[in-house]
Amino acid sequence: MEYRTGIGYDIHRLVEGRQLFIGGIEIPYTKGLAGHSDGDVLLHAICDALLGAICAGDIGQHFPDTDQRYSNIPSCELLKSVCDLVKNNFSIQHIDTVVIAQEPELNPFKKKMQAKVAQILGVREEVVNIKAKTNNGLGEIGAKEAIAAYAIVGIVRRR
Repeated sequence: MEYRTGIGYDIHRLVEGRQLFIGGIEIPYTKGLAGHSDGDVLLHAICDALLGAICAGDIGQHFPDTDQRYSNIPSCELLKSVCDLVKNNFSIQHIDTVVIAQEPELNPFKKKMQAKVAQILGVREEVVNIKAKTNNGLGEIGAKEAIAAYAIVGIVRRR
């Protein structure tokens, strides 16, 4: 069996006047994430991890911020497109993620995010793990100016 891994990372600045989407769900908060799409750092990190695992570049190559088709697009749609590329030849075995946000408190939303990511990817919920951490007041994340996410995936080539 051919087993592959990929890693992804994303960070976006928090801004006034936008809804906050993380993990494909809306999180009640006073700010949202700036970005060409809806700025969902968790789904973007998963996209990059999956693209890396299949050696297909990164999210910016597939959905450039210069292309108006992706302006304000829900990141769920981007992840679904990436998933379709992956599932041509591979099956997703595991996804492990970390979202780093000083605010808002994300622990109450982890199960809902896990369910949404699993639904988008067509995998069992137990394949997806989501952790939420603060930055202990350090840097731009600790100053409540940004939110970041890391993801690592494991895939296996279909026979």
